[in-house]
Amino acid sequence: MPPPPLHTLLNMDDIEAAAKSQVSKKCWAYYFSAADDLISKSYNTEAYRKIHLRPRVFIDVTSCSTATTLLGHPVGTPLYVSPAAMARLAHPDGEAGIARGISRFGAMQLVSHNASMSPEQIVADAKPGQIFGWQIYVQNNRAKSEAMLERITRMRDKYKCIVLTLDAPVPSKREHDEKAALEAAMQFNPNPSPTGGAAAKQTTGSDKPNAAAGSGIGQQMFFGTAADLTWHTTLPWLAKHARGLPIVLKGIQTHEDAYLAARYARAHPGTVQAIILSNHGGRSVDTAPPAVHTLLEIRKYCPEVFDVIEVWVDGGVKRGTDVVKALCLGAKAVGVGRPALWGLGAGGWKGVERVFESKYISWSGEVSMGNADSDAVFQDEIVTCMKMLGARNLSELGPHFVSLAVFGCFPQVLP
Repeated sequence: MPPPPLHTLLNMDDIEAAAKSQVSKKCWAYYFSAADDLISKSYNTEAYRKIHLRPRVFIDVTSCSTATTLLGHPVGTPLYVSPAAMARLAHPDGEAGIARGISRFGAMQLVSHNASMSPEQIVADAKPGQIFGWQIYVQNNRAKSEAMLERITRMRDKYKCIVLTLDAPVPSKREHDEKAALEAAMQFNPNPSPTGGAAAKQTTGSDKPNAAAGSGIGQQMFFGTAADLTWHTTLPWLAKHARGLPIVLKGIQTHEDAYLAARYARAHPGTVQAIILSNHGGRSVDTAPPAVHTLLEIRKYCPEVFDVIEVWVDGGVKRGTDVVKALCLGAKAVGVGRPALWGLGAGGWKGVERVFESKYISWSGEVSMGNADSDAVFQDEIVTCMKMLGARNLSELGPHFVSLAVFGCFPQVLP
């Protein structure tokens, strides 16, 4: 069945449904899957719904800008693409298609350590000024990580930061992904011998299947990932091999660790320059807090963090209003991972463009009423929300635009 025309897809639910109808079951299971009962995954989105907006009136919002800077580099939007692995499962355009799809909005792309294209291929056709970051999972064999860092630092005209992922030291249990692998194994050999025989049911001295052969994609990609990272050993090593590129710590889930990151940044200038509040899209430990809750923790217990390092968030963002709420609470940037992959699945690079699309936003971030077939998704919703609130640029956003009474432990209007 052919996919519906992209201009008829008005929100992320539409785009995800269109993608599901086009991609393989294996692809859908890997992208959709999250840890255990998917509680963190679903609450990532639900948490934004519990934050209410406080619009102001009698403000001239004829013009509006979403332009900002990330790590000192100008971007057209605070919305960026989070590290999203194995993009070619969804479409041959892959990660390079994501880069192309977001290029006219001046958005940043963080490229996955487990990308399905080489880092050189992904940036080969990038527009002048388009910026990228490289995600790293530190390997037990540090030489492999060092070799990749060497490649990335040679492309510092495109790759502007190294993103160290901390929220997944070990693989998690993602049942949709695992079930898809089991079904594929059974189709490969519907009557496996108790002693093995099928390639997908190799054994390792017992009756337990070899994880490399019979497990899901997520489990397989974690082989070789180091679980021994520490503040005092990993960061000096990474700073040495990043060769001056800023380090971004991804997977901060408590205000205590945010405080430690800021303290490290003060003690070691030029190393850690940003943190990403994230629970890995709900894919690591289930019932971990949504990023917006960690953002609220930081505001309450250690707001000085915002003055030392940039704070980015990702996970569960499905509306432009979600993006604006995070920005109001102090986030500098907001990431989306699955939406970019679903965009690929729905229509290749043009599907990714649809995810970011707006009838308003150009590279500069300035509003210009363009010729759009219909209201689009994130960028259009961000600008509409800002105008409805009475904010003409990102610097005007603040906690006075949100109400948190529903959380009880926080004041209705943050200072």
